[in-house]
Amino acid sequence: MAIEITLKNSDEFQDMIDRKDFTIAKAVVETILANLSTRKKNVHMLSVICLEEGETYDITLDRKYFAETLQENLKYYIEKELYEDCTKIVEAINTLTEKEHGIKSTNPSSRKSKKEKTK
Repeated sequence: MAIEITLKNSDEFQDMIDRKDFTIAKAVVETILANLSTRKKNVHMLSVICLEEGETYDITLDRKYFAETLQENLKYYIEKELYEDCTKIVEAINTLTEKEHGIKSTNPSSRKSKKEKTK
């Protein structure tokens, strides 16, 4: 489910974007992480409800831009020193990149022998 942000008007949302408000980055990252295995082409990221205008703006993201968007938002998590979340974001970026390019992980901890898999 997408995150909802209720504001007075669309100018307030533009101000949030201009000052790189963490609320937006958090909503986008959480939604991507919750939809990593979706088959949907576009995922609903955020709804911005503007009370004065009586409008709701729904923001979606094409699945093919998940890794790029996570990479862009990672810097905000680093700035906030949310390192556990940074780890999750990097793992998701690696997983998405592997799927996109058909690359197998080179991380030894992610490899298991046939014997370990059958236990």
